[in-house]
Amino acid sequence: MLPSYFVIIGVLIGTVGSISYVVDTLRGNVKPNKVSFLMWSIAPFIAFTAQVKQGVGIESITTFSSGFFPLLIFLASFVNKEARVGNIAIFFSILADGLAGIPTIVKSYQYPETEIAWPWIMTVIGSVITLFTISQISFTNSAFLFYVIGYNSTVFVFAQFKIGSTVQRHR
Repeated sequence: MLPSYFVIIGVLIGTVGSISYVVDTLRGNVKPNKVSFLMWSIAPFIAFTAQVKQGVGIESITTFSSGFFPLLIFLASFVNKEARVGNIAIFFSILADGLAGIPTIVKSYQYPETEIAWPWIMTVIGSVITLFTISQISFTNSAFLFYVIGYNSTVFVFAQFKIGSTVQRHR
């Protein structure tokens, strides 16, 4: 087993590559996908926070850097106007958001008393209103709205009508 200070060496090696990517992004040599790099920054920050809370030592620095450098690249991508965000990014954003929401769907079904229904339907109403402002519906301008309407409607129905509790009582 290597001594723990090797974590710093590993992070520094990764830093060299990441900083190079940031510089190439700023120069316009690289066109990172904003959505990918934002998502790649969020998950490691959540894991890092959990690691710190549970007493993980210096090893957690690697997790932190796994989120920090994608965040830098995400921010640098706004300087480079040619960075790509397209329908594939929208699709995978919907997929990522949906996967992140699975625990809430399950919880609202199994334990509807732990949710408040009305905020979910308010977001649905807001999204529907936004849909009515779009003159020509396309995947780019409406896919995420349709996803939000479907997801939030599901949580609303489960929480409001306590479907999971009703099904369990009838068994």
